[in-house]
Amino acid sequence: MEGYLQACRAALQGSRPLHVVLGNEACDLDSMVSPLALAFYLAKTTEAEEVFVPVLNIKRSELPLRGDNVFFLQKVHIPESLLIFRDEIDLHALHQAGRLTLTLVDHHVLPTNDAALQDAVAEVLDHRPIEQKRCPPCHVTVELVGSCTTLVTERILQGAPETLDRQTAALLHGTIILDCVNMDLNIGKATPKDKKYVEKLEALFPDLPDRKDIFDSLQKAKFDVSGLTTEQMLRKDQKTIARQGISVAISAIYMDLEAFLQRPGLIADLHAFCQAHSYDALVAMTIFFNTHNEPVRQLAIFCPHAALRTMICGALERSHSPSLKLTPAPSSHPNLQAYLQGNTQASRKKLLPLLQEALSACSDAMTIPSGQPETGGVSREQVDTELDRAAAPLIPGLSQDEEDPPLPPTPMNSLVDECPLDQGLPKLSAEAIFEKCSQISLSQSTSASLPKK
Repeated sequence: MEGYLQACRAALQGSRPLHVVLGNEACDLDSMVSPLALAFYLAKTTEAEEVFVPVLNIKRSELPLRGDNVFFLQKVHIPESLLIFRDEIDLHALHQAGRLTLTLVDHHVLPTNDAALQDAVAEVLDHRPIEQKRCPPCHVTVELVGSCTTLVTERILQGAPETLDRQTAALLHGTIILDCVNMDLNIGKATPKDKKYVEKLEALFPDLPDRKDIFDSLQKAKFDVSGLTTEQMLRKDQKTIARQGISVAISAIYMDLEAFLQRPGLIADLHAFCQAHSYDALVAMTIFFNTHNEPVRQLAIFCPHAALRTMICGALERSHSPSLKLTPAPSSHPNLQAYLQGNTQASRKKLLPLLQEALSACSDAMTIPSGQPETGGVSREQVDTELDRAAAPLIPGLSQDEEDPPLPPTPMNSLVDECPLDQGLPKLSAEAIFEKCSQISLSQSTSASLPKK
């Protein structure tokens, strides 16, 4: 692969059209390996003038924040210097010059600042539920498997298995194993297709590393935050949501919450982080493993604005779908509320829709002041009233979840983001269907009996 990556870097200086294979902005191991392997395969099997170029969708300076990525590149002997990062290629200029085609892997919705590139998207390969209104009008392959690299492996082995070398196979094999938590049936992240293609790779290359060895090594590298500053820890695994002018960062922190809260100058660092990136609030989700190797989850909500902080905390405390089972934890820091999270299966992907709903309610109920933060004046009762008003069901007798069940979350890496099959396949029985029909019938009868205005 080294020679191929060198040719890709050289192509950036030329005038040939480029077909960029682009992962998502998180650039976790899945979103790094998928574009590398797919672009390499397409370059070997496609006769075209365009050059297939894998691009990592982060700045080069952010790679050290992804310890598992750095470790794996070293293990398979791919020099970081050969990789192409988002700040080293101007996709918008290429598009304006008519030289850009895009394939999106491990995501299918371009962020707002890349919306102009949408008509350059020729293909999508993803493992998350499609957002129909936002997905580009192109060839789309989506399957809810544990790792997007499983779908890349399938493409290669079904198309031209003879092109697969051991180095690329090792990248695919290790990433699937990490994403699927070493194919542990008790955790349930691995689907039959993930298992099938791990076994196929092992059959083709019997000298691939032992599953447990590579999983333990990658997991250790992924969770290693030694030497990182507070800002680097927050940026290491971060997502952002925004609703009507309110922006919230959600960061996964791989350490005990108590140790995190004891970091010197923490509150000043949190203030600086939010101000530098124009965040109104920060939700830190800590995760670590206890002595029994069981995951422990905790939450910290930092927000200088009392009304917004109370609103967010209220939404998380009151949630029943899922119930987070939050227990307030002691914190001497101002503007910060800490919790122990009893429901360890409720990962960040379960929190995102809760926070999005809270922000929608919040933006209708209050205005976040510019300048100095709020210091009080908002009661929990006021906040609860506004949340209830914003989340009122549209059909009498049915909750919003019952009306329009949310799509299953995106399966991503390890314990940070979970697979939609965590709880097994949906269980449908005659009794459940009968009960549902009864609820709908009752709600329609109730609606019909209401006086018309």
